[in-house]
Amino acid sequence: MNWFVQLFTEPSVAQAVIVYSLVIASGIALGKIKILGISFGITWVLFIGLICSYAGISIPKEMEHFVKEFGLILFVYAIGLQVGPGFFSSLKKSALGNNALAASVVVLGVLITIIFFYTTGNHMAIMAGVMSGAVTNTPGLAAAQSAVKDLQVQGVDNSTITLAYAVAYPFAVMGIIFSLILLKKILRVNIEDEQELHRKLNFIQSSRPLSIHIKLENKQLIGQSVRKIFKMVNEPVIISRMFHNGTTITPTPDTVLSDGDVMQFVATKKIMEKVKLLVGTESDMNLRTEPSSNLISRAIVVTRKEITHKRLGDIPEIQHEVLTLTRIKRSGIEMVAHGNIFLQLGDTVTVVGTEESVKAFAEVVGNSLKRLEAPDLGPIFMGIVLGVILGSIPFYIPSIPVPVKIGMAGGPLIIALFLSRFGNHLYLNNYTTNSANLIVRELGIALFLASVGLSSGHNLAAAFTDGSGYRWIVMGITITMMPLLIMGIIASKFFRKTYFEICGLLAGACTDPPALAYAIKTAGNDIPSATYATVYPLTMILRILAAQLLILFFT
Repeated sequence: MNWFVQLFTEPSVAQAVIVYSLVIASGIALGKIKILGISFGITWVLFIGLICSYAGISIPKEMEHFVKEFGLILFVYAIGLQVGPGFFSSLKKSALGNNALAASVVVLGVLITIIFFYTTGNHMAIMAGVMSGAVTNTPGLAAAQSAVKDLQVQGVDNSTITLAYAVAYPFAVMGIIFSLILLKKILRVNIEDEQELHRKLNFIQSSRPLSIHIKLENKQLIGQSVRKIFKMVNEPVIISRMFHNGTTITPTPDTVLSDGDVMQFVATKKIMEKVKLLVGTESDMNLRTEPSSNLISRAIVVTRKEITHKRLGDIPEIQHEVLTLTRIKRSGIEMVAHGNIFLQLGDTVTVVGTEESVKAFAEVVGNSLKRLEAPDLGPIFMGIVLGVILGSIPFYIPSIPVPVKIGMAGGPLIIALFLSRFGNHLYLNNYTTNSANLIVRELGIALFLASVGLSSGHNLAAAFTDGSGYRWIVMGITITMMPLLIMGIIASKFFRKTYFEICGLLAGACTDPPALAYAIKTAGNDIPSATYATVYPLTMILRILAAQLLILFFT
């Protein structure tokens, strides 16, 4: 049986695999347990790693360092691919208000961290660990550790930063949710009134495409082509079906309008009001069920890479007189199809046309889900190579004695953000299914957390013996709750945000899924998810940069 004991105790590849697997499996199992409705999820992997390290279990340092860095790269790269499209959308004018509020939460947390740095005498690297734990942001911890290593910071080691993070984290999860509960009391929110308010707002402000049948009543349009309507509206609008001379057709821009025509328009609510003023009133006719129609509607998935680097209007194979593209659904967001859109892998396009034209369109764009299930790993690893190169470039800043690098947390993230949005134009397909992205992301963060836990637990007892652990808890709770309460009140009083929007915004500002789950359960709808998704990409990047910049300028 000596071989069995040696397998677990003597340093080797087999021993490292067994230790990592047991730590991750145990952590994930415990992460499913809820206490007062709250679970710590995959962060239990870190806690189990700390316990194992405290008990004397260790693995070779070189192996631990490689696994930690590679896990971090996989995690941040998968995050970048996931949030990239949403990140660039979040920079649009309509989302700037929410992102400004979320960024203010980050800035306030940083300012409080700086105040504690000057008043408590803690090393800034440790304060960066406390701050990352206080906002439940693991990439921030990774960025802080990477900055300490790259800048060759003296007087602190990465294991102490990990302990500061681990001590602050559990109280942060509860503190974020408690802040949302406290805001509900402070703002005197009635949940039923809030739900009714959102029902009214959704009806008024919906940006999803609507489908409405409108009868032609504007006599000046009779004898004009359909193109005339498009020019006068001058906004993205589609006519998917048209009852014309007793037959239901898919009109072309050159179709001549006749008295009594009924058209099925697809546009956002705001644009639809403009269409009604121009064309006429709503009709009771439903062209989808009209007996005279031989048209069908299908949702077709884009799975051919060759299509994705061209404008929709520049693809001659899909220009059919008996086919109309009405909507495109991408990452859960619906938009009106128009000629300037670049299709992306995984887009779902709604088309209306004859059986033959729809079938031909499906052949052009792919419509083979099996293709999407097999990710193209080549471009993904090329992106990782570019990310590592970018993260390793030294930047020289005046008054800073050593060159600065954005590191393994920053470089792959930035490259993934840009490739997820613009990779198709460079013939680099970085599309992954949600399940594949989730597997890579969870595997990466599990390897990272296990590594930092296994390398840090030997200091666990000392942290509480000298009282540092208790001080980290108090500072962490302050960094967690003060920015959330201040910005929650400001968002309500000055920006007129509803409580459900504030909950999603603050959960996103802390990149905290448990808080989002609580908000969704409280709201009974997906309003918190919408604001969470809007601010998550930007705040994730700001959290990573904040941890690095604090160490850069205060050590």
